[in-house]
This record gives sequence, C-alpha cells and structure tokens, in this order.
Amino acid sequence: MYIRPAHAVLEPETLRSFIKSNPLGILTTAISHPDMPFLQSSHIPFLIDAPTSPSDPSDLGSLRGHIAAANPQAKALVAAARAAPGASPDAGTLAQEVLVLFTSPTQSYVTPSLYVQTKPATGKVVPTWDYMAVQAYGRVTVHHSAATEEGTRAWLQRAVCDLTEHAEREVARKEEGEAWEVADAPKAFVDVLKRAIVGVEIKLTRLEGRWKVGQELSEGDRQGVVDGMRALGTSVGEAMANVVEEKGKKDR
Repeated sequence: MYIRPAHAVLEPETLRSFIKSNPLGILTTAISHPDMPFLQSSHIPFLIDAPTSPSDPSDLGSLRGHIAAANPQAKALVAAARAAPGASPDAGTLAQEVLVLFTSPTQSYVTPSLYVQTKPATGKVVPTWDYMAVQAYGRVTVHHSAATEEGTRAWLQRAVCDLTEHAEREVARKEEGEAWEVADAPKAFVDVLKRAIVGVEIKLTRLEGRWKVGQELSEGDRQGVVDGMRALGTSVGEAMANVVEEKGKKDR
C-alpha cells in the first residue's frame, strides 16, 4: 500500500485496535492451482489475537477466522496446505504471505470547494477521497478435515466461539439485550456446520495503516472540510467530520 508519510499509521497497537473495531477483512491469496483462479479474495470476519511475546517488536499477533469449504479460495488453500512441508493430516502452513485488507465504514469524497483557505488564494486544489485502512500480511495455517480430526474440530470450536463472543458483546451492549452464544444452538447442528468450514490462522508479519483524513491540509482548509461535512446533514458526513476534527487535534 502506498502511504504518504503524513498519512502513515504504524503503531501496532493502534492498528490492532482498528482491526478489532472493523473485523470484516478481505482475505487475498495468490495460489497456483490447476482448477482455481490464481488470485482470489473473500470477505471474512477476523478475530485478532494479541502478541504472545509483547516485548518482541516482531511479534504482531495473529488473525483467526474461517471460510466456507465450498469456496474456491478455500479449496486452493487446503490443497496448498496439504502440500506444504511439515503439514499434518489436518493442518498446514503456506510458505507465501497472504494479505487481509481492513477498512473503516467512514469514507467520503471531498470536494475542493471545502478548501476555504487555499481555493480562494491560489485555486490549486483538486478533489480527493478520505478513508482509513489497514493492510495485514502474514503466513496462513489452514485447519481442515474437521469431520475426522479432533485437533481441527477443537480449533474451529474455539475460533467460532471467540469470534461470536467478541461480536455479540458489542451487539448486546448497543441493544441492551442478552448475548447469543454458540452453545445456545444444538451441538449436533453446530458439529454439522463445522464440517462445512475451513479455519484460517494468520501469523502476522507486517501491519500497515493509512489514515487519509486531511493531515496534509492547512488548519483553515481542514476546518472547511469539517464544517462542510457536517453541513451535509448525513451520518456519513458527521462521522467524517468527527474523524478529520479529531485527527487535527491530535496532530497539533
């Protein structure tokens, strides 16, 4: 990802916090397979685990999620995992990196008309698009054969329970309701569904973030963006105004 220095966000804890708040990632793989596309992407909700060695700067944590076994991307992943050196009957780790892209729902077109300082002074302004995104790279371990391997069944059970608990906690807080648990569904039903998914565990090797929210602007132009976005009277405009305003305060 191209990141201008003004937009770079490189603090691992900030990036992990972003992923926790925006867990739906786009998993992209590049795997040679005789019957599947080389490049494939799927939207997958991920849980991010903290580093096991917090004092080690190279330990960025890991991502856990699952993908439908019927998905062509899952089939390519499983085939590559089975052929990987040191693979076990139910799991294997690919040598090449995979990429997961996480984005914030707060994103918007920004018209040059909002640059109230530079536009009247020089006219040297053009439109742009503001957004926030994190790219996570790592090596993926594929957990498959859930119908026969106790290790994979246990891994998948823990993964789906942890992800559900994380997501339900936020829903229950907002709705003031009771959180749903995997154990609320019949065990036999859950076991059948687990046979239809493949687990993906990604040991992170690189985290990169770009917050493109007006950091390069003068204070007058930035305030123009904040005021203009609020004047739209939309939830997106209000959210964008808040992000640009907050980032401006932090950078002062």
